[in-house]
Amino acid sequence: MKERSMLNKAIAAATAAVALLSAAVAPARAEPVKNVVIVHGAFADGSGWQRVADILGKDGYTVSVVQEPLTSLADDVAATKRVLDQQQGPTLLVGHSYGGMVITEAGNAPNVAGLVYIAAFIPDQGENAVGLLSQVPAANKDMRATKDDFLYLDPAAFPADFAADVPVAQASFMAHSQPMLAKAAAGAPVTTAAWHQKKSWALIATRDHNINPDLERNMAKRAGSETIAIPASHAVYLSKPTEVARLIERAAKASSR
Repeated sequence: MKERSMLNKAIAAATAAVALLSAAVAPARAEPVKNVVIVHGAFADGSGWQRVADILGKDGYTVSVVQEPLTSLADDVAATKRVLDQQQGPTLLVGHSYGGMVITEAGNAPNVAGLVYIAAFIPDQGENAVGLLSQVPAANKDMRATKDDFLYLDPAAFPADFAADVPVAQASFMAHSQPMLAKAAAGAPVTTAAWHQKKSWALIATRDHNINPDLERNMAKRAGSETIAIPASHAVYLSKPTEVARLIERAAKASSR
């Protein structure tokens, strides 16, 4: 009887040890990415992302939109990091246009699980927006500068250049409410490109008259981004919000960790 009791204890101890070992070596269950932080670009603020945010919100995502000051790349990265610091859990970082410059730097934050570029710059270390634009023929010749070196698009040309597939009245209002970008921000280089360590996705707006679509393709290819092409203007998030939201959701699911 005593021997049977000792045998049972030994078996129980061995079973417990195996269970502990199995738990130690078992892969951790991936944490779903349910936070999305959106960074707008130059010449349009974050309010235009409401329809995309509404779609994502209905699908269970918590969406935050950064309203960066556009005064310098460092200021815009800092504004993005403030919002990232407020997120609970892993976060997908989305950038449009110049916002791609910002998320490439800010995306090095540890809670960023992936990067999504929407008709955006995808710079490498040491590159700036002005230099990237010079690599291909200009999509338009309508950029202007104020006396104190802030950039904007000629309001008369804005609808065709930026939002050709957006209702005319809306595009006209955007033209006369555009936030200007400091020339210094456009010329500031990225120090560390997050896409080297983190997976990225890119949407190419094939009818973009603000950033040459060929440049968008070239940058996405270099970054190894999973890429889709949409026949849309630079304001694709306004004209094709469902398609933009679906790409973001696909990226969020693939970025779970």
